[in-house]
Parts: sequence; structure tokens; C-alpha cells
Amino acid sequence: MLDYDKEADAYDATRGGEPRAAAAAEAVLGFVPQDARNLLDVACGTGIVTRRLATARPELEVTGLDAAPAMARTAATRLPGAILLADSRQLPFPDGVFDAVTTVWLLHLVDGPEDVRAIIAECARVLRPGGVHITTVDKAAAHDVGSDIDTVLAPRPRRPAQDRPGHVRAYAAEFGLHPVGTARFRGYGQGRSPRGTAADLRRGWFTMLPPGEPLTERFAAQLESLPDQERPRADPEFTILALRKPSAG
Repeated sequence: MLDYDKEADAYDATRGGEPRAAAAAEAVLGFVPQDARNLLDVACGTGIVTRRLATARPELEVTGLDAAPAMARTAATRLPGAILLADSRQLPFPDGVFDAVTTVWLLHLVDGPEDVRAIIAECARVLRPGGVHITTVDKAAAHDVGSDIDTVLAPRPRRPAQDRPGHVRAYAAEFGLHPVGTARFRGYGQGRSPRGTAADLRRGWFTMLPPGEPLTERFAAQLESLPDQERPRADPEFTILALRKPSAG
């Protein structure tokens, strides 16, 4: 897994920046009830999406948290006084205090199903009755856009996806959350180029392909043989899933 403290300074520039953040925030807000009073953005990263949630709905009190100190510090420059340093598996809030809880680009990062289950359990716990949990799912699959890069990388070893929609729905049901909708949004600026993907391989961004290993170098060499080395292929399209906690009574 990436060291997100080291990645914080360059994170936004390498992840689509403001256009991607705007698309994510718009998709998320489509599921936040108009009468919601507050929202918790779990694993808020640099706060680039969190700030847009707060700006778009001034009446909504938005709180963010992240476990990486450098990410939380960056987010705090965007939303002073509204960012906490905390673990998503142990949220520092009492039961039933938020009308909406978001986990954007989090569940795919965790080590195993127990972590996914723990995060969803905590999100459900801090939601008020009638509240909504909104999460991205199937993130890794979104990057498979049918390009020549995907053809080269197809046989690579893959880490089991922890954020498969069926698994997320099953854990959510265990904690009383029921699906209420899905949406997709474009990952602006994240289309892969052959040269950039080869560099990512050598940086260790593909978790099952350690830098310097012969297999990693073999994939990198194949990528470097593709045409249009600098041309980004299609942007990914990410999926969000909305889950509601039943109203009291």
C-alpha cells in the first residue's frame, strides 16, 4: 500500500485534481438528503472532495477525518477546524450523530474483509435513523477501460478486491443499512498512458508487483513498447453506492 504521508503533497495533482473532485462531490451530494444537517467524510484525504461538499451545501456541517497525518494536515488547510486525525475502524463519535457518512476511495485500500466490515459497522453506528452512508465500490475495476494498456496488464497478479459491491451490500445489511441507489462519475485526468503506467509499476503502485522484480520489469517493458507513449487512454468511471439506515419506528 502507498505511504499516504509521503503522497500527500503530490496526491491531488496525480489524481485528477479539482475536476475529479467536482465530479465525485456532485455524485455524492445526489444522495445526501436536502434536510441533512451534518455529514462525516471518513478517510477524507487531502480534503479536496470534502471542501466541495461543504461549499456546495453551506447549510451542511461537514467534518472530515483521515488516519494519515500529512493528509489530515492538508485537509485542515481547506477546512480549518473541521478535520480530525482518526482511524476509520474506530470513529471518535457517539452513536447516531450524523445524517450522512461518506467513504470515498477507502474500502479498496484495506487489508481484508474484516476491515471492510469494521468500517461499515462504524459508519452505520454513527448514522442517525434515516441517515445515508455513501461509498465508492469496485474502484480497481473502474480503471479497466478496455485499452491496450489493460490488455498488457490483464495477466498480472491482482489483490482480491475488498470493495466488491456484493460484499459491501452484505456487510451493510448486517448492520441494518439498505441500498437506495447507485451512481457513476468520471475520474477526470486519470486516464492511463503507457509511460505513466510503467512508471507507476516501478514506484510500487501495483501492490502485487513489487518494484525491481523480474515480472514487474517484464510488464513495464511491454508497456513501453506500446504506441503513443504519452497519450492518456480513457478516463475511468467510478461507482458509488448509497445505503440508508431505517428511520426509527
